[in-house]
Amino acid sequence: MRIEGKNIILRSWRSEDLQALVKHADNFNIWINLRDGFPHPYDEAAGKKWLEMALAEDQNILLAIEIDGEAVGGIGGHFLSDVYRINCEIGYWLAEPYWGKGIMTEAVTLLTRYIFANYPDILRIYADIFSFNPASGRVLEKCGFHKEAVHRNSVIKNHKIVDEIRYVKFRSVES
Repeated sequence: MRIEGKNIILRSWRSEDLQALVKHADNFNIWINLRDGFPHPYDEAAGKKWLEMALAEDQNILLAIEIDGEAVGGIGGHFLSDVYRINCEIGYWLAEPYWGKGIMTEAVTLLTRYIFANYPDILRIYADIFSFNPASGRVLEKCGFHKEAVHRNSVIKNHKIVDEIRYVKFRSVES
């Protein structure tokens, strides 16, 4: 899969991305804002495990964020099932040198448009962020998401119990 933007390309992960993945993902400031399934430290074994899973994935969307030919982050959509099958949860991360440059806003916009255009049964796309990560909330708001809920004391990260904030974008707003 390949989605081209103005400044970035969203594309399928490749085994050749291993060194760039480890270089950019091994960062406490990235890890602190993600679920614990994203390890820290992020070593070559973690990168190989991720790439094996990403290359075999056929139910969800897992994409590298490419800038100047290098994978500098990741973004994806997880399609829910059962009574939640009209939902897609997105998640993302970006190498710290690229923060504050509009890269993630472009990536979220591209992925959101792609999902609504290609998955007609998806009526809502959402993202959950930790309350101590307001920058991610600003990205989502710039992309047309709105705050839907605050789940009080619902997650534990780095030994601290914090709120989780859900942002949502509905198809009716996108169409």
